[in-house]
Amino acid sequence: MPGPTLDCLVIGAGPAGLQLGHHLAAAGRDYLILEAGSAPGTFFATYPRHRQLISINKVHTGTDDPELNLRMDWNSLLGGPLFGQYSQRYFPAAGDLIRYLADYATVHRLAVQYDIIVERIARDGDAFEVTTSGDTHRARTVVVATGVGVTPYVAPIPGIELAEPYATVSIDPQDFVDQRVLVIGKGNSAFETAENLIETAAVIHVAGPGSIRLAWKTHYVGHLRAVNNNFLDTYQLKSQNAILDGAVRSIERHPNGGYLVRFAFSRANEVVKELRYDRVISCTGFRFDDSIFAPECRPSMVHKDRFPVMTSAYEAADVPGVYFAGTLMQVRDFKRSTGGFIHGFRYAIQSLSRILEQRQHGVPWPAVTLEGSPDALTDAVLARVNRTSALWQQFGVLGDVVAVGADGTARYLEELPVDYVHDGGLGDDAGDLFVVTLEYGPDHDKVDPFDVTVARVAQDDTDRAFDAAYLHPVVRHHRAGELLAVHHLAENLENEWDKPAVHRDPLVAFFERQLARDDAVAPA
Repeated sequence: MPGPTLDCLVIGAGPAGLQLGHHLAAAGRDYLILEAGSAPGTFFATYPRHRQLISINKVHTGTDDPELNLRMDWNSLLGGPLFGQYSQRYFPAAGDLIRYLADYATVHRLAVQYDIIVERIARDGDAFEVTTSGDTHRARTVVVATGVGVTPYVAPIPGIELAEPYATVSIDPQDFVDQRVLVIGKGNSAFETAENLIETAAVIHVAGPGSIRLAWKTHYVGHLRAVNNNFLDTYQLKSQNAILDGAVRSIERHPNGGYLVRFAFSRANEVVKELRYDRVISCTGFRFDDSIFAPECRPSMVHKDRFPVMTSAYEAADVPGVYFAGTLMQVRDFKRSTGGFIHGFRYAIQSLSRILEQRQHGVPWPAVTLEGSPDALTDAVLARVNRTSALWQQFGVLGDVVAVGADGTARYLEELPVDYVHDGGLGDDAGDLFVVTLEYGPDHDKVDPFDVTVARVAQDDTDRAFDAAYLHPVVRHHRAGELLAVHHLAENLENEWDKPAVHRDPLVAFFERQLARDDAVAPA
């Protein structure tokens, strides 16, 4: 029989589960974290296969401001300790993260049970019953923090079972000496795999139907990272390797050994060619395993059934009471921001904890009361945008909100999901809302940032701040659900938006205009 009903049951003790546990413990909630492995973060005991993380660990920043330092720290969880105490490497080893997560759980005395396999999540009246390999738990809220799991996404290719999965293929380059290798996939795992074989394989082809998207251009860190793209040199500088743009139609065994792969080339009007390889490796990612959910509380899925559909509160869209934390949160900013990575979801999880406090315990979102004058609001906004790590990392996704009431007083609320605000998360009578975000400019991912012939907005150009491509603050005025006006602060090379004539004075003028208006006409 299940014991007392918990406030919250968290499934998974990876970085997401631990981060949420920290917030639940700080709020004094009755919670429990269940982990299938024997220690926190067991996913990282296997992945990435070649043991180097692609998350930045910049220890030496020239400042001792802890908030600014988090902008360059992609591995630390909120509440400390800092990951920089475990590694000085810019791209650290996966083992360092495992040690860090274990210590984080210990330092915060988190309530975690290990070696527990969750078998079924079912609704039980106004709560959920979670059956495990050894017990049954009852909780008002269930938060799934398992990540996308370790179930590989199997591409619908005839013969795909002949390919070696990324999860189990050998990572010893000597196993591939003088072999012809096909890697299916164009993400970081595919290029990580290909790069490992450059010195030993005779020929390496990396194949997939879509174009390669480079993270330094799109600003989405899940796209191909520079640390994994040395392979591109070996292709463009004619070293026997190649990128194949198109679709693998089939894989079959060749009578003389190896494999025969039929490939349709996108750049040649789907011309099909048969290519022979000694090895085929599948690096097509993972998909979320929803088999633990009973039919009545199984969430809908999206993006080729890889992720659950969730609301702006990170709640399953069709299963009230089931929430998601961690890399699964990226469905809310899919391939746009940083929700799929520690440096993004650590802030989203803090927001989730506040949403749970607000919804289930009547605790309002933390706020600071301000004088509602244009000067006071400007000072508050500039103080935040010049330091905040949350808005910096979760650009365009999380925002600060200045709520100005009818009596002229203002409340400053930090780090809310912007969509949650628009969905009425602060109530329908919140008054004038000024939402503050950091954002890249329009079409920032469609131009080469290193092409000096491309026209760009000059630094500190107030007249064309709205068209700036680089990260910069944006303030939007909403009233009763309508957008009334938008103000862009001019971009700045040092990310210091504090010049009186360039940044402060135009923002003061914006607040003066908006606080004086009583119309509800959206801007052109």
